[in-house]
Amino acid sequence: MQIYGDSNSGNCLKVKWVCDKLALPYQWIEIDTRKGETRTPQFLKMNGAGQVPTVAFDDGRTLAQSNAIIRYLARDSALVPRDAFIAAKMDEWLFWEQYSHEPYIAVCRFLLVYLGKEASELDPEKVKRGYAALDRMEQHLSVSRFFTGEAVSLADVSLLAYTRVAHEGGFDLARHAAVRRWIDEAEAFLSLAPAR
Repeated sequence: MQIYGDSNSGNCLKVKWVCDKLALPYQWIEIDTRKGETRTPQFLKMNGAGQVPTVAFDDGRTLAQSNAIIRYLARDSALVPRDAFIAAKMDEWLFWEQYSHEPYIAVCRFLLVYLGKEASELDPEKVKRGYAALDRMEQHLSVSRFFTGEAVSLADVSLLAYTRVAHEGGFDLARHAAVRRWIDEAEAFLSLAPAR
């Protein structure tokens, strides 16, 4: 398969990490979204939304949206809980990540790192909601080792992508000890060099 992605994007890295963990063969094709490389007719034919990551399989089918991609790639692996209810709880976190976490943590990071904004220029509501997401994670991880219990699942992979670099978006994790512990353990599980 071919993964069209931006190495600076946590959403794209999720797909790479799952492939690497499960030893799935792939070809990484670096896409520069800021140069409009997702807006070419060729790319839009694969993904009409013009977004990365996009995966093209050998049979010609394509799949987009990071959490849908990792859910498909890991469908028969230990990254997806066997118990149907626990798997649904994993999905609950996957949906929450895209709606209540990524729009704040990742967007603040993008503004600071890629657009060169100052922290004082960030939308206070985005910062507030980013901390609310981190607080919810802290509460959960204070009583659970990982997001679906004692084993890493796709929920952890998905939430790790932008949480591990939250500091780049101006978020201070000093009061989030459980989140910091979880980041260290999840990075080690995925054989990632520490981001902090």
